[in-house]
Amino acid sequence: MTRLSVNINKIATLRNARGGNNPEVIKTAMDCERFGAQGITVHPRPDERHIRYSDVLLLKDVVKTEFNIEGYPDDRYMDLIRETKPAQATLVPDSPDVLTSSAGWDTVKHAGFLKEIIGELKRSGTRVSVFVDPLPKMAEGAAKIGAERIELCTEPYAKEYHQNKDHAVKPYIETAQAAKSIGLSINAGHDLDLHNLQFLKKSIPYLDEVSIGHALISDALYFGLENTIQLYLRQLRD
Repeated sequence: MTRLSVNINKIATLRNARGGNNPEVIKTAMDCERFGAQGITVHPRPDERHIRYSDVLLLKDVVKTEFNIEGYPDDRYMDLIRETKPAQATLVPDSPDVLTSSAGWDTVKHAGFLKEIIGELKRSGTRVSVFVDPLPKMAEGAAKIGAERIELCTEPYAKEYHQNKDHAVKPYIETAQAAKSIGLSINAGHDLDLHNLQFLKKSIPYLDEVSIGHALISDALYFGLENTIQLYLRQLRD
């Protein structure tokens, strides 16, 4: 079964809107695990507009499933990974001012930079995933620089899904097949929801993990967090 990692950034966004500690980020992460999530994802940004670096330090002691920390590998991110030693570090090419991740790494153009970063992260015992666009050459580039996984950026898939889902998923199948053939594991994330998730899973049955935040937390406002996590898990069942 493909694992569900819940991105709790939006919980922190809601907390930060009023100050204080409501909703409680740490408790929410623990509840997500209790309700069936198989991982917790966070993506701290330099301005701490949602998850704070202090949250990450607290989460490292309470997350019992897989802890995944996304981010651009600047000095602060690298220090955070060294201190928390999460199960997985997902490298994204975001500049500090972007609203959300919207494109993957060019693993060919940035091979030298990424290879050094990946080597350091792996020496600390953390599995490394690289956020990439659905292009086989980007998967191949990730393998050459030492990544153990790729995370497919599914924003284009989500945008086209309702117009032509077969066409939308085709480059993802091709990239996933290329990745699998060279020994890479495959994650996916960005704009996945209850409408498009099951089709992606059926199209890539060997998908290891999906990371979902915005849609899942939005659905939880209507359905409740426990029920929503179960709804997403149902979409991922074989």
